[in-house]
Amino acid sequence: MTLALVILVIAAVVTAVFWFIPKKNGPILTMYSGLYLLVLYAPILILPIFAFNDNKVVTFPLKGFTTQWFAEMWADPNLRIALGNSLIIALSTATLATVLGIFAARASVRYGFPGKGAALGLIMLPLVLPEMIVAMALLVVLLSIGVPLSIFTIIMGHVLICMPFAVAILTSAFQSLDRSLEEAALDLGETQISTFRLITLPLVMPGILASFLITFTISIDEFIISNFLGSGKPVLSVYIFGQFRFPAKVPSMLALGTLLVAFSICLLAIAEYFRRRGIAKAGGNASGGFL
Repeated sequence: MTLALVILVIAAVVTAVFWFIPKKNGPILTMYSGLYLLVLYAPILILPIFAFNDNKVVTFPLKGFTTQWFAEMWADPNLRIALGNSLIIALSTATLATVLGIFAARASVRYGFPGKGAALGLIMLPLVLPEMIVAMALLVVLLSIGVPLSIFTIIMGHVLICMPFAVAILTSAFQSLDRSLEEAALDLGETQISTFRLITLPLVMPGILASFLITFTISIDEFIISNFLGSGKPVLSVYIFGQFRFPAKVPSMLALGTLLVAFSICLLAIAEYFRRRGIAKAGGNASGGFL
C-alpha cells in the first residue's frame, strides 16, 4: 500500500513538472507517456507470468511452464456458481443501463427542458463520487426501507454506477446523428415512434452496442457495490477477493485474473470499434476515447 502511494505521488509530481514543458519537446513527452503507462499497467503483466508458473509461491525465479492452475481454477464448483451470478448481474445491468442511457442521451441531445443540466449532473455524479460512499448510502437506504439484500440489489447498484458511462457513449452517438434524416422521415409521413425505430435506432446501434459491452465489463469487474449490497451472495469479484486469504489458491486466482483481463480487453476493443464505426458512419470525427 505504501509503495503504491509513493508511486502515485512520484507520478503526480512528474506529471506536474512535465505540464510546464513546451509542447515542441515531443520526444520527451512521448518518452514520459510511455514510462507513465508502463508504471501504471506493469502490475497487470504479473498475472500471466505467474499464472503459467509451476510454483504455488508468487516469487522469482520462475520454476517452469504449466497450465495446471487453469484446470484447478475451473474445477472449483464455487467459481462456477459465482460466475453464473456475475453473468446474470452483468447482463441485466448492461441491458438496463443501456436502455436508460438511450432515453437520457436522446433527451439531452434533442430537447431542452427546465433542470436539464441538473438532471444530467445527477446522472453523471457517480463518476466523481467515491464508490465506497455510494455503496454505504445505498446500503443504508435499502435497509431502512426494508429491501432484502440480494442479486437484485447488486443490479440496482451496478446500474447506478454504469449509467454515466452509458450516457456518455450514447450522447456522443446521438450528437453525431444528422437531424435532417429524422426530419425527412417525418415529412414523408412517419410517426415519431416509427422514425426512431426505422431511422434513429439503426444509426446509433454501434453506440448502443459499445455502451452494452462497456457497462457489461464494468459490472463484471465491480467489487465494492457487490460486496456491500450482496449479503454474501457469491459473485465473481467477491469470490476472488475471498480466495486470496488462502495462499494455495493464489495461483488459480492469477489464472482467473489473466482470463478476465484478456476478456475485458477484447470487450473494450470491440466496444471502441463499434463506437468509432458509428461516429464515422454518421460523418463525425471518430478520434479520441469514448469519454
